[in-house]
Amino acid sequence: MSEAPFGRRALRVTGVRELGAYRVLSVADPDGPTPTPGQFAMIAAVERWGGGEDERPFLARAFSIARHREGECDFLLEDVGPGSRRLCELAAGERLWLLGPLGLGFGAPERGRRAILVGGGVGIAPLAILQDSLAAAGQPATVLLGFRDAARAAGAQLLSAPVIATDDGSVGHHGLVTELLAAELAVDAHAVVYACGPAPMLEGVRSLCAERATPAQLALEAAMACGFGACFGCVVPRRGGGYLRVCLDGPVIDAELIERVDEHAGAPA
Repeated sequence: MSEAPFGRRALRVTGVRELGAYRVLSVADPDGPTPTPGQFAMIAAVERWGGGEDERPFLARAFSIARHREGECDFLLEDVGPGSRRLCELAAGERLWLLGPLGLGFGAPERGRRAILVGGGVGIAPLAILQDSLAAAGQPATVLLGFRDAARAAGAQLLSAPVIATDDGSVGHHGLVTELLAAELAVDAHAVVYACGPAPMLEGVRSLCAERATPAQLALEAAMACGFGACFGCVVPRRGGGYLRVCLDGPVIDAELIERVDEHAGAPA
């Protein structure tokens, strides 16, 4: 795992592009560590980062690193609240604070097992950099992505050759992405499943893989105040008792270590 430099650093936004309901924010980070697929960063706008009459500062927001190439990081954003809205407003040339890469990323698939990538909503982000990494190693991956509607399904352009499911049937399979996964595992369960998305989807993936003894690595997302294990605000129950900190013990956690995926431990859909 790459070691993050001490303290956060101010970086410049190099570009913004829209993918339906989402925005892809590109940030120049030429001197930063190379992230492992599945790691995240804590980001905040340098200017106008606060709310209320006194503009009380927001906490930094945790976002998976969606892509990394030639000293530039991409983040997939959706306007779901005041902090993410401010980040969506950023334009090329503006600056943001970044701390990262943080956390534990995905592990390589075991020899002989195929990779299946399962994403939901904005949770598709870490699967893009994972697909890049697998492709560079000559390892093809099956990509299954689920979205609420066509506006969000446009985010699938972030990955190559995805099979898409939508809740409303506007694009691809009419239904849940876990239904696509069940069909894949019914044909060949000798795989490794990599998943990130909303909690109900992740719980569905965990359950399906447990039934078929298929290993799965789940990228959990939870509200964080620090990003490095100090606040214990992002804990999830561990199988057998105790808790795991999403920011430090994850965000990628082997499914077999988790008793269940709680509602707060998933990417917003």
